[in-house]
Amino acid sequence: MAQQPKIALLTAGGIAPCLSAAVGYLIAGYSQTAPEAEIIGYRNGYMGLLQGHSVEITAQARKDALTLIEHGGSPFGNSRVKLTNMADCVKRGLVQQGQNPLHVAAEQLVRDSVTILHTIGGDDTNITAADLAAYLDDNGYRLTVVGLPKTIDNDVVPIVQTLGAVSAAEQGALFWENAVNEQSASPRILLIHEVMGRDCGWLCAATAAEYRKRLKSQKFLVDADYSMDLLDIDAVYVPEGPIDLDAEAQRLRAAMDRKDCVSIFLSEGAGVGDIMAEMQARGEEVQRDAFGHVRIDTINPGQWFAGQFAQRLGAEKVLVQKSGYFARSAKANAEDLALIEAMCAHAVESGLAGVSGVAGHDEGMRGTPLRTIEFPRIRGGKAFDTSQDWFQQLLGEIGQI
Repeated sequence: MAQQPKIALLTAGGIAPCLSAAVGYLIAGYSQTAPEAEIIGYRNGYMGLLQGHSVEITAQARKDALTLIEHGGSPFGNSRVKLTNMADCVKRGLVQQGQNPLHVAAEQLVRDSVTILHTIGGDDTNITAADLAAYLDDNGYRLTVVGLPKTIDNDVVPIVQTLGAVSAAEQGALFWENAVNEQSASPRILLIHEVMGRDCGWLCAATAAEYRKRLKSQKFLVDADYSMDLLDIDAVYVPEGPIDLDAEAQRLRAAMDRKDCVSIFLSEGAGVGDIMAEMQARGEEVQRDAFGHVRIDTINPGQWFAGQFAQRLGAEKVLVQKSGYFARSAKANAEDLALIEAMCAHAVESGLAGVSGVAGHDEGMRGTPLRTIEFPRIRGGKAFDTSQDWFQQLLGEIGQI
């Protein structure tokens, strides 16, 4: 008699508006196609896997699985753990000195009799999944690992569209619909909307585009000072584009003089190189996480740009607002749900067929159906293509080009 599969799920990295829905669709998919198979979820991502901390998906939970599409966050919890960073795992008490975290994870999967592991996360999560899958294969473990690409940055190579990104852009636009009204709280006010995006400006650009689409649908007083211009965006800065601070200060000063306020959409990764150079020149240490990424929260790009512009614009007040935690905590919208459902159905098929990789639409095979993309091809840092017509149109409309 063939062995019944046993499925394990984990979510890792930062949260996004897709994690709960993906867990729900995976549970529902396996409940329909392999109803006798056991399903567990590891708590707090790879941390729970190393610690052997899991929860059973009960019959009632399987029955109610799709209620998760109405929720944000993750039902299992997340963490940022890199299984190949032994020193960090030891420091955090996840393994003992001399233990290989990949081996500890593999042995836990064996103890739990897991045959299919689904990782739901961004580039770091799926690169870690690739490391784990390679270790398992090299050491004779029989296990299928299928990842789902989650990140609001939409920066995973070669994934066309990552889960949660569209919803986060919509939520960032909703956030700014309220925050922008601070323009009426003070004369000559500089508003900076700092949007998540460490290396990729897609989310900032998409949030700006969504906000302006919504703004254009609103009605304003005719023949009055309260017009769309007052609430419009004056600049969008992304890591992929050069920023001439002197030229921009001159352009934005004219906007400040005209409407008594300026609104900037800033990707948090924009200008990071300049900020780091200044910090290092002062002898300050640039803090990094376990994956080697600069800890953006410790260098505060929004405040840096505020310092660059406030005096040159003659601003009397500066307000930096960050939409990231608001946007990434939302539930998935209808567009994302359709993609999540399709990717999860494909991931279930791949899991049962014993095909490891990351489910997604492959940029190298555009126009083709979803496929399970080979782990060695997965990496982060996909740049946002600023030459796209929709983004160039946006910049033209706000006078940035």
